Amino acid sequence: MKCLPALLSVIVTGSFVACSNPAPPAPGVPLQLAQERAERFSDVRYRLHLELPESRTEPIAGEITVSFQRHAPGPVVLDFVPGTVDSVAGGLDFEVVNEHVVIPGAMDSITLHFTAGDASLNRNDDFLYALFVPDRARMAIPVFDQPNLKARWSLSLAIPEAWTAVSNGALTGDELSGGTRRLEFAETEPIPTYLFAFAAGQFQTVTGERDGRSMTMYHRESDIDKVTRNQGDIFDLHAASLAWLEQYTAIDYPFGKFDFVLIPSFQFGGMEHPGAIYYRSSSLMLDENPPVTRQLGRASLIAHETAHMWFGDLVTMDWFDDVWTKEVYANFMAAKIVQPSFPEIDHELRFLLSHYPSAYGVDRTAGANAIRQDLDNLNEAGSLYGAIIYQKAPMVMRMLEQRIGEITFQDGIREYLERFAFGNATWPELIEILDARSPEDLASWSEAWVEEPGRPVVDVQIADGVLRFEESDPFGRGLTWPQEHTAIVFSGDGAAAVAAGEAAPEGAAFILPNAAGQGYADYRLGAAGAMALLEGAPRLEAPVDRGAAWLTLHDAVLNGTLSPVAFLEQASLQLPNEPVELLRQHIGSRIRGVYWGLLAPSQREAWAPRLEGLFDTMRTGSETPGERNAWYQAWQDVALSNEAIARMEQIWISEVPPEGVTLSEWDYAGMARELALRGIDVLEAQSERLTDRDRKRRFEASMEAGSPDPAVREAWFARLADVENRAVESQVLEGMRMLHHALRARESEHLIRPALDLTLEIQRTGDIFFPGRWLHATLDGHQTGSAAGIVRAFVEGLPEDYPEKLKGKVLQAADGVYRAAEISEDWRP
Repeated sequence: MKCLPALLSVIVTGSFVACSNPAPPAPGVPLQLAQERAERFSDVRYRLHLELPESRTEPIAGEITVSFQRHAPGPVVLDFVPGTVDSVAGGLDFEVVNEHVVIPGAMDSITLHFTAGDASLNRNDDFLYALFVPDRARMAIPVFDQPNLKARWSLSLAIPEAWTAVSNGALTGDELSGGTRRLEFAETEPIPTYLFAFAAGQFQTVTGERDGRSMTMYHRESDIDKVTRNQGDIFDLHAASLAWLEQYTAIDYPFGKFDFVLIPSFQFGGMEHPGAIYYRSSSLMLDENPPVTRQLGRASLIAHETAHMWFGDLVTMDWFDDVWTKEVYANFMAAKIVQPSFPEIDHELRFLLSHYPSAYGVDRTAGANAIRQDLDNLNEAGSLYGAIIYQKAPMVMRMLEQRIGEITFQDGIREYLERFAFGNATWPELIEILDARSPEDLASWSEAWVEEPGRPVVDVQIADGVLRFEESDPFGRGLTWPQEHTAIVFSGDGAAAVAAGEAAPEGAAFILPNAAGQGYADYRLGAAGAMALLEGAPRLEAPVDRGAAWLTLHDAVLNGTLSPVAFLEQASLQLPNEPVELLRQHIGSRIRGVYWGLLAPSQREAWAPRLEGLFDTMRTGSETPGERNAWYQAWQDVALSNEAIARMEQIWISEVPPEGVTLSEWDYAGMARELALRGIDVLEAQSERLTDRDRKRRFEASMEAGSPDPAVREAWFARLADVENRAVESQVLEGMRMLHHALRARESEHLIRPALDLTLEIQRTGDIFFPGRWLHATLDGHQTGSAAGIVRAFVEGLPEDYPEKLKGKVLQAADGVYRAAEISEDWRP
């Protein structure tokens, strides 16, 4: 067409304006456009057909019919980044402008013929999968790509004869003609575009039935023993999650069929498409004798994605500024759901260790973000994701539940789900429901915990015989956080719980400022107090208290009040005597973090034999195969002495693991990478050993990043400038971690700036977690002042129009190298 009306004027006046003054919508999915469309359209339906060729290089032809009820005049504006529209049925005029297809007129149904975009279809040689969160449906098909225009979807696919496919709806038709299968899928319940999904290719299927419900698992795992070993637990965990949620919410599973797809190298842990949940294959298909942390991780992931069927899928946030609400419900509910499956686990401790470290890791940085953030355009929605909405928000939700009571909380959640079923809701609407049931001022509580970033700094001391908590706002806003602080004070008379302002026992030996891990703050004890807690931590009786102690001690190391060497000394002494496996694994992880991140190279070399011996001793003394495997992996991670490297090489050559350890094909691939980082190049030989096609493809994709030749590594990195070479993000990240590993940090330091320069493009073209993970993969191995200087120069030179949320991600990732540079300089001999 030759001209278009000004969209806003059409909506406001109901009439066309002069063609001389067009006002096309801005790129992306602007909030204003989304709000206008939500007011103008309802009862949206999509009927989509795609022709999926066997070759990943051939284009995908598509046809989509979009129908709706119209409530106001004006053009229809669909979101479509590739913009390759071949025609609109009926000869209707259209224009592709600024990532939109604009069609004037008063129709209530439009059919478009188009060539699909590839950016969000994740095409591999023999399979593909659509992944549309948060605004990437528009990168494949023309749609209203916003969460508050839910739609019913009908899908048909033409696929190669040897392929199979799965989507949200049940398969209702399967016809074969001339080597092509045509599949028809039933119409879905109303779901937003980001939850519409399909996967097609060479998948195998396993069907299980639990509690009268049939579930089908689609997978590509070639190890039949692994499938057989895992499938029962996978079906059981899904069934347990569904049963728990139906009871808790008083709402039956709302989406008919329940299938899931296990995808190699999937970029997330999981994605909650109703009827077709996606999982990273390795997250569910565990190797033989997994440690309890891996088993808990799998159970929690399954519970998380299943919880989304109610929280996010049945009731969806109105706009992605509230994306955290679906994630907090899923994680908070998952913590409850897994408890019956693991009765032997201390779940208070597990909650603490699963949430606090990651949340603290963001809130201590200059780039800390609020749980709820403003969002003007969905093309920046990926920047909202991270530890704050996944780990901090569940802690805040627990505070809310404790504040109003479990029964009141559950009743409010049930009303929320019933009132907004198959619709959209905001966080203030939930707060309004809960506020009506409680005398508490939840709006003010929410303002501090949900709407503002950071955590308080709390100085803890005994003054004039009284325990004092002096809270301050590290960002200088004068903000106060509604919470009660309680400490455990250990004296000659034993341990006593003491609240702020109460008298402390005489002769206090040490203070644990965060009793039972209930508070959320940067608790500071001073150098002497931190050292006293470090030495006294084993005397704390409750495992959750010892866990809280290690969190406070790690903060003390990062704040510079506790020497990394002192931390390692005491942690190494205390680790063998810790009776709880979850805490043993946590302490071991903290030891490794300090070893790689805060010791100077010469200190690390001196500490290596001691830690090698420690982890070897932990392995031989472990009672369970899973923990033996975990301690072997820890030993492999810290191995730097000539003796340890030679031993690792011999294990790799012989494929005979240490006694009591079980190693998988992929474990040996990881060992080959560790050897390469230590100067023994067995990468090519390892590639030839791999028998599973997907694992082989994954290993080879980043193999050059582990090469002993810096020129080969740099050539691999240079190719990442091409978006096609960043398509499989998990493989890119594996390569970046090798490229910037601490053992190669000096050689890769000059690549920091090019990686930072590429971050904006990474956000524009990548999936939601890619920018943050790219930054951490680039920076986490560095600890020098020169590396910190490169990052500071980049941040200081950012233009004013650089996305603020992305700048926050840079500052979050930079915090580690900033602190490492300062601390390693301060403490090195």
